[in-house]
Amino acid sequence: MKWNDSEFRPITNKIIKAFYKVHNQLGPGLLERAYHKALFIELNKDLKVDSEKEFPVMYETQEVSRYVPDLLVEEKVIVEVKGVECRP
Repeated sequence: MKWNDSEFRPITNKIIKAFYKVHNQLGPGLLERAYHKALFIELNKDLKVDSEKEFPVMYETQEVSRYVPDLLVEEKVIVEVKGVECRP
């Protein structure tokens, strides 16, 4: 399967556009949490989005950990929001 033909392409295109919109409005240098919340608001306008939904991590038949992604979009795409310190 080619990426362009993927069922994920329309979702990831919307995610990328939302990232740019949030970054253009908020600018650089904020804490990760601000971008997370803003991205959740923006994506939630058009897509089904869960914030910090917890999943079990399984090894064979046993749960070995829990995984909490920042955002889960359309129950298909995991988004991890990262922020970096902005220096002039």
